[in-house]
Amino acid sequence: MDLFEELEAKNVNVKEATERFVGNASLYKRMLLKFSDLICDMAVNTDFDCDEYSIVIEKTHAIKGAAGNLSIKPVYEAYTEIVNLLRKNQPEQAKLILENIIPVQNDIIDCIEKHLR
Repeated sequence: MDLFEELEAKNVNVKEATERFVGNASLYKRMLLKFSDLICDMAVNTDFDCDEYSIVIEKTHAIKGAAGNLSIKPVYEAYTEIVNLLRKNQPEQAKLILENIIPVQNDIIDCIEKHLR
């Protein structure tokens, strides 16, 4: 299976994303690599130990936006919910969603890395 087929199998809407990039699959691949780097740079899981969630909200919002632009639907939907819960001061519920999405997110990142690095 090639990269796009594997991503589609992981509920990434590659067709929608490449249309957003005006059919430029090469640009989409470069942006997928940037997304992989973003996930590494903006790891959220350890930030839940603090009392101030503004940094966590900032990071989750950045990941949500990047995932949305790349049509990485499972990550986008989870981080949208995480941001909303944190804004409602419900960190425990947000943390549960994060714990559930991290394996999915890691699987998508592993796929990107396998094909593009």
